[in-house]
Amino acid sequence: MNNWKRKVITVFTGLSLLVLAACSGGGNQTSSGEGGEVKYKEYPTTVKVGTASQGGTYFIVGGGLANLLEQKLEVTANVEVTGGPVHNMQLVQAGDQDVGMVTLGPAYEGYTGTGEWTEGNKMEDVRIIFPMFTTPMHWLSLESSGITKLEDIKGKRVGAGPAGGTAGTYVPMIHEVLGLDTANVHAGWSDLASQMMDGQLDVIGFGAGIPISAVTEIEVQRDVNFFGVDGETRDKIIKEFPYFMPFTIPADTYTTLDRDLETISMFNFGIVRKDANEDFVYDLVKAYHENQEMLIQTHTSMEESVAEAIKLNKNVPLHPGAIKYYEEIGIELPKSVYPPEWKN
Repeated sequence: MNNWKRKVITVFTGLSLLVLAACSGGGNQTSSGEGGEVKYKEYPTTVKVGTASQGGTYFIVGGGLANLLEQKLEVTANVEVTGGPVHNMQLVQAGDQDVGMVTLGPAYEGYTGTGEWTEGNKMEDVRIIFPMFTTPMHWLSLESSGITKLEDIKGKRVGAGPAGGTAGTYVPMIHEVLGLDTANVHAGWSDLASQMMDGQLDVIGFGAGIPISAVTEIEVQRDVNFFGVDGETRDKIIKEFPYFMPFTIPADTYTTLDRDLETISMFNFGIVRKDANEDFVYDLVKAYHENQEMLIQTHTSMEESVAEAIKLNKNVPLHPGAIKYYEEIGIELPKSVYPPEWKN
């Protein structure tokens, strides 16, 4: 068993989300009756895959997923740049995206309508289909700035990623909880990297699968400081946002990172609308897990996409096509992830 798989299983066994399961059925245009019956779409020949900004891990992994769809299922995939997880939840709910990528926080907040960004609107048509990788939060500054820890960024100008992404959503919220009063700048990772090297930013708060190409872009051109969050500060953040969990970024993740870095993270999942074709979802999830090496070649973070990691989600319903696959391979799923439309 490789180190990444060992980490995923360790996280799974130790994870205990403090949020309540939210698996109530939702009325919508495609469901009817007490059983939550769904009118499923035809098996697709083309799909839209929603990712995030260029320079981020979602965009890279999206390319690998598109290759998988085309080579194994003969389904044409169009990879689209989006604002990230929050945006992907909105797009899938609206039916404007076929396959999306989300972190657990936006997935839970979107499904339950509890995130401020939802304005109380529940995105109950979204279904999870497969696990992906961990998104650790970590911060980067130029060595010349003298900024070496989170407490140093009070009042600073901070790059926080795309507005609809994990970092774009939660970096400002973390700073607010800690009373750091930062000026947050939202843009794609590549743009933020350029801004930092041009002296327009003091810090970037990253949240994406590691290694992040934009970080590598900076560290090969400038001397940098990495910092995360631990101790009582980490406990405070996790208490406020219980879908985060402790995480250690290994020292060899980046060329210039010379120590293990303690921080926080969220897990990522693939999503579809609940009316996605059942056979297509089953075929996709099966091909996804049986051809994991294809995805690892795209980005090393996909070493974490083992089937057991699907149980890291306990609150957002799975699509029946995905449930069929996981039950077939002997994974015992929490009752809370069975959707209203599930039929035994």
